[in-house]
Amino acid sequence: MGQQVRDGFVELYGTEPEGVWSAPGRVNLIGEHTDYNDGFVMPFALPHTAVAAVSRRTDGVLRLHSADVEGGVVELALDALTPESDKNWTAYPAGVLWALREVGHPVTGADIHLSSTVPSGAGLSSSAALEVVVALAVNDLFELGLQRWQLARLCQRGENVYVGAPTGIMDQTASACCEDGHALFLDTRDLSQKQIPLDLAAEGMRLLVVDTQVKHSHSEGEYGKRRAGCEKGAALLGVDALRDVPYGELDAALARLGDEEEVVRLVRHVVTEDERVERVVGLLESGDVRAIGPVLVEGHASLRDDFRISCLELDLVVDTALASGALGARMTGGGFGGSAIVLADIADVDTITKAVEEAFAAAGFTAPRVFEAVPSPGARRLS
Repeated sequence: MGQQVRDGFVELYGTEPEGVWSAPGRVNLIGEHTDYNDGFVMPFALPHTAVAAVSRRTDGVLRLHSADVEGGVVELALDALTPESDKNWTAYPAGVLWALREVGHPVTGADIHLSSTVPSGAGLSSSAALEVVVALAVNDLFELGLQRWQLARLCQRGENVYVGAPTGIMDQTASACCEDGHALFLDTRDLSQKQIPLDLAAEGMRLLVVDTQVKHSHSEGEYGKRRAGCEKGAALLGVDALRDVPYGELDAALARLGDEEEVVRLVRHVVTEDERVERVVGLLESGDVRAIGPVLVEGHASLRDDFRISCLELDLVVDTALASGALGARMTGGGFGGSAIVLADIADVDTITKAVEEAFAAAGFTAPRVFEAVPSPGARRLS
């Protein structure tokens, strides 16, 4: 796709770009809604990427174009960028330049042409891929010297403040820092990372992503409500973040919350989810890959019953897959739609896929999109 995006840039702007970069979407193996609670997450990069051809400008102008969106080049003045003023796709790349300039980096403008194969609205971080590919390109071209984790943090700031979506740090870090053939064990408090080998094919397994085609949006209120509820729980328990509630003391902590039923549920999910991430890390490091299946199922039940962010389509994927022989399954991403992941033996993949498709047809739902998730490289320069 790199050459195609390069050619598109030439057609739009009349000159060769200074370079072409890519950044992947991600799927989260385990660790949902823990990132903004200073907890643990375990994403890996997908083969689906956002690709950007970019050149520098010196006149304070940002020109943006996407091959995936109808319309011409959007021209913005960097000095006029204002948080939450842009409700279009352009807010994601523009927010990156806004965040870089706000902390004093000398970015003087850019011409950018983008195209992405990351499914939008599927909970696979299409927005983070857009942000990270632009950040990496600008970092290289303007020789800013920022580390990958620093770029991820600035991309998150762009999304939080400029776009107005209260997302955690996981998506941008996964896109920027994941490695081929590995899952990323990330401590979102100190951003320490550990690459965990994840070669499912060698174990005779596959991980499927089932995109329910139900669109979700983090900017909408439910995500923010959950985050506020988690912060309330931390405040009531007298801790900086829910990550500080020890798993072994969870029952006592929940008892202290009394009749705050909603907060109890949110706290229980986050504390048990952090423990699930650590369990999966241990299983993968010991070579017991099959045993992560039941942990994924536990995670789905917690997201469905305690965090209450699943939906009929996601539950149907999980229930049907498990009934058809899957080793494990759960919803992944922010919730209220998007995708589920299914861990299965290679021999069972076709049976499970067919069963899920038939279940969706029988329920009158839009046909799901099913594809294999292969741990892939993080953001990089292509040319």
